[in-house]
Amino acid sequence: MDFTGLKSSCWQPHSFWRLEGTILFVPFPASRAACISWWGPLIHRNTSLHGIHRNLGEIPEDALKAILLELECHFTWNLLKEDIDLCEVEDTIGQQLEFLTTKSRLTLYNLLAYVKHLKGQNKDALECLEQAEEIIQREHSEKEEVRSLVTWGNYAWVYYHMDQLKEAQTYIDKVGNVCKKLSSPSHYKLECPEIDCEKGWALLKFGGKYHQKAKMAFEKALEAEPDNPEFNIGYAITVYRLDDSDREGSIKSFSLGPLRKAVTLNPDNTYIKVFLALKLQDVHAEAEGEKYIEEILDQISSQPYVLRYAAKFYRRKNSWDRALELLRKALEVTPTSSFLHHQMGLCYRAQMIQIKKATRNRPKGKDKLKVDELITSAIFHFKAAVERDSMFAFAYTDLANMYAEGGQYNNAEEVFQKALRLENITDDHKHQIHYHYGRFQEFHRKSENTAIHHYLEALKVKDRSSLRTKLTSALKKLATKRLGHNASDVQSLSALGFVYKLEGEKRQAAEYYERAQKIDPENEEFLTALCELRLSI
Repeated sequence: MDFTGLKSSCWQPHSFWRLEGTILFVPFPASRAACISWWGPLIHRNTSLHGIHRNLGEIPEDALKAILLELECHFTWNLLKEDIDLCEVEDTIGQQLEFLTTKSRLTLYNLLAYVKHLKGQNKDALECLEQAEEIIQREHSEKEEVRSLVTWGNYAWVYYHMDQLKEAQTYIDKVGNVCKKLSSPSHYKLECPEIDCEKGWALLKFGGKYHQKAKMAFEKALEAEPDNPEFNIGYAITVYRLDDSDREGSIKSFSLGPLRKAVTLNPDNTYIKVFLALKLQDVHAEAEGEKYIEEILDQISSQPYVLRYAAKFYRRKNSWDRALELLRKALEVTPTSSFLHHQMGLCYRAQMIQIKKATRNRPKGKDKLKVDELITSAIFHFKAAVERDSMFAFAYTDLANMYAEGGQYNNAEEVFQKALRLENITDDHKHQIHYHYGRFQEFHRKSENTAIHHYLEALKVKDRSSLRTKLTSALKKLATKRLGHNASDVQSLSALGFVYKLEGEKRQAAEYYERAQKIDPENEEFLTALCELRLSI
């Protein structure tokens, strides 16, 4: 049934409507919103918005918003600006557009448009979407309409936020027409692997909190096209990120198979090869990995996104001079990269640690001067990393620890406090920050009670990690030492109770909580823990 001919004889209660010669009685209030609300469920899904409101005027804003929320695009993928450093991501995308040809430029321009919107730069966002449209026409002409759906959705949302509702409606109709043409069961949404892939890349760019969702998006795309080269690259890199998410964790190799497949499907892609090389290094196949690195370096001259990972390979091989050479080369091209600065800091730190180990932590003369020089260099680059990416949690802890190494405790404290105030970071990041701050308090500030507090916070945030053994060991050792000086130290008693409970030693845990509860009988935490333990023993 075609509703484009729908006309109203009047806007009164119990209005009469004419549809293709038939008079319909509509017992509804005299308002456009009410009429649209009443007719909405009856209107065939393929009816365009313009077909309905050509004669009714503009669709109400609340109804328009409801339709916008149906679209598949960056505005509906729950990508929160609080989870990223907008300037850092914008800078990174710009660098990738300039130097990296392996990722779809269409995907990058769509993502950049969304970032521009989040920064309040909607006109710039429209320019990015125009670039995306040009790429679609030039590179995706065989699937032009399907590849345009995300871009059109983004257009509609940007115009909506600019209060240009007619333009928003135009792009909504474009999406609706394609959905109609391809017989989608949804009014304004099409199940399409290309869209799933683009969603995966967007989620991946927004950081660790989104990586599991990114993996699911790429998996969905691969269900439709298992051997699609681009989908396999996205999936392999996402699984690699998930392997690598626990910084100090045991080696995970879930990504090795996907990376090998992605390299097979993309034999000329140096970007995916460098990730395979790093994963081979992880699983103690360094010689095979280095063959890929050498092959890559023979093929490229100034691709910073490949050079930086090649440098990471050599840093982990303890070939620090080679790593620094590659990092300096990459920094010449992308001087604002937080990743490159962080990697340089790690190289200088590793060289410093090597000298201290060789001198049994007592460097003198030239060794002492070299250690001081390396500490200064590491601080410079770690500081540059956090200045360029305010959400770079690991760079904060590395900077703070290096300040402490150099005896600059006030600076270290200031950086740790900034790290502790970071919001919208992963539990793994919070876990790491509390652990390192606890060590700083224990060994540099000699504040054992503060150290215990942060060790406990680290375990409460994430009790299953590679740091668990270090944390429980540090807590037991420190709490036991304090009880040797003061058997009534309630913080140490409860800390031991918590650790033994975590380890499944329920009777020992109950003993310590009982001792703590006798000293502080009104403490609800102790009472709750005791009740749980007694019920389970």
